[in-house]
Amino acid sequence: MAALSTIGVMVLILFQILSEGLPILRLHFFIESPRSMGREGGIFSTIIGTVALTFVAILFATPLGVGTAIFLREYTRESKVSRLIRFGTDCLAGVPSIIFGLFGFVFFVIYLNMGWSILSGGLTLSVMVLPTIICTSEEAIKAIPYSFREVSYSLGGTKWQTVTRAVLPNALPGIFTGIILGVGRSIGETAAVILTAGSSLVLPTSFFSPIRTMAVHFYILAREGISMEMAYGTGTALIILVLFINIIASGLLNRYIRKRT
Repeated sequence: MAALSTIGVMVLILFQILSEGLPILRLHFFIESPRSMGREGGIFSTIIGTVALTFVAILFATPLGVGTAIFLREYTRESKVSRLIRFGTDCLAGVPSIIFGLFGFVFFVIYLNMGWSILSGGLTLSVMVLPTIICTSEEAIKAIPYSFREVSYSLGGTKWQTVTRAVLPNALPGIFTGIILGVGRSIGETAAVILTAGSSLVLPTSFFSPIRTMAVHFYILAREGISMEMAYGTGTALIILVLFINIIASGLLNRYIRKRT
């Protein structure tokens, strides 16, 4: 009953946002940058900021997360080191996003003198999504039968050849799922982004430029009562963006699976 109630509330929220926001979506809404603090114009600069921030986060988190999963499953046995890594991963998964934001603000923005920028926000988000990528990648690698490895070894394959040519290609769907989950969390994050990437409405010119993501734009418009009309339009565009990414990712994943089979 509790699960059904939660689903019902989510459906009502989505219906409210979409019903109010769909009439706002016009071509100029997507190709114009916000004006007058977001009361006018569109969301072009926030779309660019969202894409750039997510790109940086996944760029850093994916190799580190997948590499950690490979190390835990293929290159080490159960030991104090592996238990310590898993404990750290579990701890990171339970840390509130605002704590990540404070860490990113102190370390990246102030200590490393990166300022409020795409790079500071992306690195902070990469730490946030790292546990998701590690856990899903490790489970995907774990699910590959050991017989795959035995065949590779019997044909003279090295450890690295076995991992890269027998294990990873078959574990890719599960790994890809973890990456998509990381993308979804990066796109929807607000607290950590405000503290590390800022909330500038100016179109970014480099990775050291401050930006405002769509989620932050939606939050500020609604929270400060600047324009509920533009807030609903931004929320609807955000929902459509996440849905579009999932559809594209699902299509690419299904195509890869069909080729492998």
